Amino acid sequence: MKRNIVYLLLMCMPLLAFGAGKKTTSNEARRLFEATYDRVFGGKGCQLHYEVNLVGLYKTSGSIWMKGKKSKFVDAKVDSWNDGKTIYTVYRKKKHIHVFEAGSDKRDKYASKFKFTLDDFDYEIMERISGYVMIKLKQRKEAKGTVKEARVLIEEKTLTPVHAKVKVAFFWANITISDFKTDSIDDQMFVFPREKYGRDYKYVDKR
Repeated sequence: MKRNIVYLLLMCMPLLAFGAGKKTTSNEARRLFEATYDRVFGGKGCQLHYEVNLVGLYKTSGSIWMKGKKSKFVDAKVDSWNDGKTIYTVYRKKKHIHVFEAGSDKRDKYASKFKFTLDDFDYEIMERISGYVMIKLKQRKEAKGTVKEARVLIEEKTLTPVHAKVKVAFFWANITISDFKTDSIDDQMFVFPREKYGRDYKYVDKR
């Protein structure tokens, strides 16, 4: 994702203006989204709990730590470490460890379905309610990313992502985010602890 899904993050994540008021809204929407995106994927690092539902096709929940291109996540079935070059994913029940290159789509069957750049979208503030702001991202016609639309709920004062609804092709993914924290994370967090996994674990190299 699982990082890809939370790209959006989780974060999953400028409208051409016809009048000054619309232009202001578009610029402000993109500014808020980019500031939130930077909190999630900035160099300092963050951690959060996520729940993902791909309209009944796929559900998962867990915790993730991120810092730049590095990440670690834990969910009900797997533990995974990404040191920026190599990903180690431990399937606890099967006692298998799959090894991937960090940039490979093979690491997750849904990873290739969640691709975008910030310039792929027009931005719009949909509404503000009790300290929260809902930002709509609509894919531009010339964009080549797979994310068609996203609606991201942000706590405006802290720039904390709370929820994202993301459309890919003809289906929607709902991402709920909680326990979001930004902190200086030691790079050791993202190093695979090989010593924990002995002979009873099978390594499957998919690089």
